[in-house]
Amino acid sequence: MIYLDNAATTRVVPEVFEVMKEYFGEEYANPAAVYTFASGAGKAVGKARAQIEQLIGAGKDEVYFTSGGTESDNWAIKGVAESYAGKGKHIITSVVEHHAVLHTCKYLEKKGFEITYIGVDEYGVVKMEELEQAIREDTILISIMMANNEIGTIQPVAEIGRLARKHGVLFHTDAVQACGHIPIDVNAMNIDLLSGSGHKFHGPKGVGFLYVRKGVKLGAYMHGGAQENRRRAGTHNVTGIAGMGAAAELAMVCMEDNMRRQAELREYLIERVIKEIPYCRINGHRSDRLPGNVHFCFRFIEGEAMLMMLDSAGICASSGSACTSGSLDPSHVLLAIGLPHEIAHGSLRLSMSEETTKEELDYVVDKLKVIIARLREMSPLYEDFMERNNDKEA
Repeated sequence: MIYLDNAATTRVVPEVFEVMKEYFGEEYANPAAVYTFASGAGKAVGKARAQIEQLIGAGKDEVYFTSGGTESDNWAIKGVAESYAGKGKHIITSVVEHHAVLHTCKYLEKKGFEITYIGVDEYGVVKMEELEQAIREDTILISIMMANNEIGTIQPVAEIGRLARKHGVLFHTDAVQACGHIPIDVNAMNIDLLSGSGHKFHGPKGVGFLYVRKGVKLGAYMHGGAQENRRRAGTHNVTGIAGMGAAAELAMVCMEDNMRRQAELREYLIERVIKEIPYCRINGHRSDRLPGNVHFCFRFIEGEAMLMMLDSAGICASSGSACTSGSLDPSHVLLAIGLPHEIAHGSLRLSMSEETTKEELDYVVDKLKVIIARLREMSPLYEDFMERNNDKEA
């Protein structure tokens, strides 16, 4: 098997699993308990919080543990909406956000909030002039993702943060795809709230975090206990939290080397595909993109058939977000960057990790060439296109 869907989830690496094992069997106490036996679990939660804070440059006690990126996005946006409704009910986001953000904003629209959806250019980069013009007196939040989960484009987050700070507006960024893969400094980037998820950087599934800058008013998201400074009740997932902390520390140590190596493999893959498979295009920004992300569209084919044939060849890939994999509609991200439906349907996302090899990518490209050719042989659209081209040449 060749796994190239690391944007959907990553493998829990042995170093992380070893840390987690202790809290399944030996240190199994509830960290909220007062007896001595619980101190080990409590220390594990505290250590992981410090590790996450270091990963993103946060201050002490500015990180809150959640069940993952979706909860963190929901809490940040709904929490600000509820806490700052007295100041205004206007929120700004972009058209290419993850559905955890977009669906939350749609929910708030039904509650009387007004949402402005900022457009992007052909590479998926937010239009900064449009963003600044959208800011009003009653704007309480800007929520723009750090890196796109489908096409990999990295947004100008520091510039957006400066703009938000200049206008006295809170800034939230969904950093689920970016965290652990590219450097983040919440202070240098003027970020007020940031969402992350452990399973995107070799931690376990079902655990994430929300960074909340000190001074930001954010009410309790879950009630029923005093955990997380009374803001997020519920018994701590100690094994998951400890694993995410270990993964964060590992990411910090390896980040520079991983970024360099994955970017080299990314460029190698892009060059081979573009040169060897006709009628394809690379989506997203050519350089300002996640190191391990590649996203193509192939004309005259259906992406679902391509994925099934890749699977038969032992290759795990996707067409976009795993959260919308059951939908037959083309990606909202691809439509937002201006692609027509018929091209957007032929999309392929390949996302690498530090375990990906050049030999694996060569195998994938070789198989992909055969699969694309076979699918186009069955496509009436491709047949018509080739006949028209032959007529012109004649």
